[in-house]
Amino acid sequence: MKKPFILDANGTMRPADKYEAPMLMADKAPVGFHVMIKPAGAACNLDCTYCFYLSKAGLPDGPGVSRMSDETLALLIKSYIRDVTAAQVVFTWQGGEPTLCGLPFFKKAVSLQKQYAKPGQVILNDLQTNGTLIDEKWCRFLKKNDFLVGLSIDGPENLHNANRRSKNGSPTFKKVVRAAELLKRFGVPFNAMTSVNRKNAAFPLKVYQFLTKELGANCIQFTPVVEPEDFEQTAPRLWNETGQPGKEACPSHHGQGEPMVTEWSVDPQAWGNFLCTIFDEWFARDLGRVMVNQFETLVSQHLGLGPQMCIYGETCGRAVAVEHDGRVYSCDHFVYPRHEIGSIHENRLRDIVLFRGQVRFGYAKAETLPAYCRACEYLSDCRGECPKNRVCHTPDGEPGLNYLCPGLKSFYAHALPRIEHIIERLRQSKSEMINDLNLHP
Repeated sequence: MKKPFILDANGTMRPADKYEAPMLMADKAPVGFHVMIKPAGAACNLDCTYCFYLSKAGLPDGPGVSRMSDETLALLIKSYIRDVTAAQVVFTWQGGEPTLCGLPFFKKAVSLQKQYAKPGQVILNDLQTNGTLIDEKWCRFLKKNDFLVGLSIDGPENLHNANRRSKNGSPTFKKVVRAAELLKRFGVPFNAMTSVNRKNAAFPLKVYQFLTKELGANCIQFTPVVEPEDFEQTAPRLWNETGQPGKEACPSHHGQGEPMVTEWSVDPQAWGNFLCTIFDEWFARDLGRVMVNQFETLVSQHLGLGPQMCIYGETCGRAVAVEHDGRVYSCDHFVYPRHEIGSIHENRLRDIVLFRGQVRFGYAKAETLPAYCRACEYLSDCRGECPKNRVCHTPDGEPGLNYLCPGLKSFYAHALPRIEHIIERLRQSKSEMINDLNLHP
């Protein structure tokens, strides 16, 4: 089969490469991608210590703070539904704090989704919120329209309030717990979204037992906080573009060098211990009852179903961020001017996601892995984790090693034997079910 040719920028014909393939195939195969929507930009009613997004409000040439206009909202919903030709379209509303846009905004969004929905296509919504503005009116709306809520909470009161405070410095724990109680009362499904930082990482069982036993969460997302000191102004480094950093982020690898992560970033070994400790508790008491993102994706990978989290995929680039003004960025962790890839007011959304530069951004996740990672026994589980966290050097001095590498290695070494046990049990259950169906038609 002959390779397709394209007309290059200089007017010459050349064979298409892998970075152009998604665009060339867009009309021949289902197209799926994910949009993370920032309807209020970086606006938020909280001032969380470790927030990576608040600084976008003052970033030169960045998105700033505003509310998404009705015109932009309608264009986004129409474009997203039109351009995704896969079986479902997932609208993820994030911030900042998306509830600052108010209920009328989201009622309009749902109405527009119904207006532009294609026959047979499933439209889903999830709302990621700090929970402080959630009341009964919000809960009725969320329940009626089948929203999944991601509720940010970092554990028991003292650990949560250590970082998650309002603009005036007042604690937020009680408001968030009230939001969880309301969501449960109205039957709105929610995930507990816990940012694992330097403080709460030291208390894994306290965090986990609070979330499961006191808050009543049966779906938990643990996200490690890793932020270079210059994150407010500088985009995460892509090694094939920017070369080596000026100073070493992970002195533990070399025994010397200056740390360059924020003081609230989780320690790599603490992240590994956090996962190992909670994994033991989950495996012993909550397996099959509580869904933990880090554990579920590892099971999925070893079942051959692929990762459930983009950070553990071989490539990325299919989850873009759309700001309040319609500007599109490579990822919500890459909302910096150099990673602005288009605007829905000027380009078709599908073309923005599939254009060569963004596809190359996604492939860079695998292409920039150092040799140390490529030779690692856990490569198929980790895949270098998220590119934004690759701020370290390998032991032999090659750039691009993930800051969390030591912790991830300790977690995989600890958990994988029992993950294989889970896989065996699942396969055995499936075999027994098939046999039972054959015996009882």
